[in-house]
Amino acid sequence: MPIYEYACRQCGNRFETLVRSGTSVECPNCHSAELDKQLSVIATPVVSSGHSAPMPAACGSCGHPDGPGACGFG
Repeated sequence: MPIYEYACRQCGNRFETLVRSGTSVECPNCHSAELDKQLSVIATPVVSSGHSAPMPAACGSCGHPDGPGACGFG
């Protein structure tokens, strides 16, 4: 059951809704079915410092006590 974003052609309302199979979507504002599906943006985590979290290092450089190749990233 994906969530889709729509823009209503009648009243201009932009909204998102959970769409179940076999259901028709209508604008919650004016109940029109004349809708344009919008391109959704994928949400990404935000770090308060303005920088993204660092990615794990390549296998062998993480300092795992069992030595190179022993970490879970390999």
